[in-house]
Amino acid sequence: MNRLASKAVILLYHRVAESNSDPQWLCVTPKHFAEHLEILRKHSYPMQLQQLVQALQDGDLPNLAVILTFDDGYADNLYNAKPLLLHYELPATVFVTTGYLGDGREFWWDELDRLVLQPGMLPETVHLTVKGKVHRWELGENTHYDEDDCLRHRGWNVLEQKDPTPRHYLYRSLFHMLCSLSEKSRRKVLNELLGQAAPGLITCFPHRALSPDEVFRLAEGGVVEVGSHTMTHPVLSVLPASTQWAEIKGSKSRLEEILGSPVTSLSYPYGSQSDYMPQTMAFVREAGYSCACSNFPGLAIRGSDHYQLPRILVRDWDGEEFLRRMKLWFRSQGMR
Repeated sequence: MNRLASKAVILLYHRVAESNSDPQWLCVTPKHFAEHLEILRKHSYPMQLQQLVQALQDGDLPNLAVILTFDDGYADNLYNAKPLLLHYELPATVFVTTGYLGDGREFWWDELDRLVLQPGMLPETVHLTVKGKVHRWELGENTHYDEDDCLRHRGWNVLEQKDPTPRHYLYRSLFHMLCSLSEKSRRKVLNELLGQAAPGLITCFPHRALSPDEVFRLAEGGVVEVGSHTMTHPVLSVLPASTQWAEIKGSKSRLEEILGSPVTSLSYPYGSQSDYMPQTMAFVREAGYSCACSNFPGLAIRGSDHYQLPRILVRDWDGEEFLRRMKLWFRSQGMR
């Protein structure tokens, strides 16, 4: 087949973990991830992200090319994903949100999960001020949320059409409100919500981010490239130009300080084409990145913009389903 017609699939993962709660549907279990890697070893041409960029420039993209990427920078990328990548000898890129490194905090959407969808007490009416406006949510009988409630709805995620309880509606509503806020504004709302929760709320953080030392260990050996996912995971398109620059350049500088080597790739938080703008991509180039990944579906081909490479979002599919989807992605390249 003519290599000029070849296409590459860039896969987007977030977590490799078992989880009792996954409202954003970010977790792929270690078992399923191992099945994915085994299939990729047998049926594809795995590449590093920087190899892909060079191949796209040279017009020498191999058939069935696949690149693995992870967004956010969860600690389980080191403890669960990297050992499997090493076992199957497959490379990956992990895009790290540097503002969460080393402070023991959860990502804000995980904190929202802990406050709203984990066992605990909230008032019958939750009052929160967002962008100067007071919002109210009535929880009714879901003021108290216990282990049985949590277990009953453990499989729920935001892709479902219905919210089984007022707490799930509260989670969905707040998630959409908080996405477009600055880190400072998000923190203010979450602290306000925490202040309304009864004492004794769960305070362990099972979904924590990597520490600086763990970022270094993740990159050791070369199987994992570390890239930037900004500092605070904002919607870049709603930020002033100076703040966008600080997010893009600051995360690169922080990671290079940790790693002692250049950081050349970035992924846009959230990553749809409305979440960044041409000026954002110009800042990425100016900061010294060679490529950036988005989060809209598609395949990379010769001529693809290196600063908005499309990716396929991977869910917790078993091996059979993953292989079925792979055949669809590569149907024009004769994958069997």
